[in-house]
Amino acid sequence: MNFEIVSLESIKAIPARHWDAMAGDNPLLSHGYLEALESTHCAEPRTGWAPRHLVLYREGAVRALMPLYAKSHSRGEYVFDQAWANAYARYGMNYYPKLVSAIPFTPVPGPRVLAYDRNDQRILLEAAKHLVNQEGHSSVHILFPDEDTVALLRSCGFLIRSNIQFHWRNAGYRRLDDFLATLTQPKRKKLRQERRRVSEAGIRFRWLSGREIDSESLRFLYLCYVQTYLQHGHAPYLNLDFFERMHDRLRDAMVLILAERGGRSIAAALNIRHGERLYGRYWGCTEFVPGLHFETCYLQGMEYCIAHGLQVFEGGAQGEHKLARGMLPVLTYSAHWLDDPVFRPAIADFLERETPFVQEYLDELLAHSPYKAS
Repeated sequence: MNFEIVSLESIKAIPARHWDAMAGDNPLLSHGYLEALESTHCAEPRTGWAPRHLVLYREGAVRALMPLYAKSHSRGEYVFDQAWANAYARYGMNYYPKLVSAIPFTPVPGPRVLAYDRNDQRILLEAAKHLVNQEGHSSVHILFPDEDTVALLRSCGFLIRSNIQFHWRNAGYRRLDDFLATLTQPKRKKLRQERRRVSEAGIRFRWLSGREIDSESLRFLYLCYVQTYLQHGHAPYLNLDFFERMHDRLRDAMVLILAERGGRSIAAALNIRHGERLYGRYWGCTEFVPGLHFETCYLQGMEYCIAHGLQVFEGGAQGEHKLARGMLPVLTYSAHWLDDPVFRPAIADFLERETPFVQEYLDELLAHSPYKAS
């Protein structure tokens, strides 16, 4: 055997330069981002995210790695498998702990098995399966892999599940009005009315990035983030310490949109920039203004993309309301490996029946596209 595979209980166990050499320039897969989640106690055993990162070494050099966590629940994943957990429980079996390869609390598609060649990717996936039996987990789940990784996972015996997100694409627009002109008249009229109401309410917007994001604006963002979770009856996953460390390490990738009235901030939306994409992440407000949510979270993000030549704005998980704002449905994926002789065929049957309904839903959404017929 000319390789060694280790499971790390902390990302600190591997130098940042070695991890980032594999992760490339992806800020959400970077050592700094994942380490910030761990060191601020957001992703740790106590919160149900116990690190088990897999690293493959050849001759002492890192050749493949995979962010991996042992999960004691399914929260913060945006892929809903609680029904599977309930089925396990009804049969007196434990679904948790399970192994999950994901960016915690982040439904952004991308690579999950980082390696220089397919063979090392396959070896790492087999190591994850072995870890299931070695540590007593029920299964392995790879969340939001990109399409290239999906093909690999399917060939390695993983069951593939599809879901839907809403993304906006920049068709070479010079300004936001160019985009609005491509919408059907009712949709265009509605968006312009919403924008006008926000403007007439005295709301103005500022875009901050990098060092422009100071401690005051960062604290206001966190206040908004917490407010959103509390309004929905949930405790926030992240703390202020995490936001501050993320800013310290990833500030050049952060785009903060502030909504202000009378010189005072009343709403904020955080986006992450990577390459030609902008990822919408967190939002909140301290005052209710009709249309403020859609303007701050979506239209301002699109306008930023147009101004900076970005090609795609990903608005995050779920939300049919995004369709009316010009964001079209796209398929996203998750992959699941179970070895249980009863539950593997049962879940495979469930996915076989679920997948056509997801495709039918996608087709139905596209049939109600907000864009003019070409």
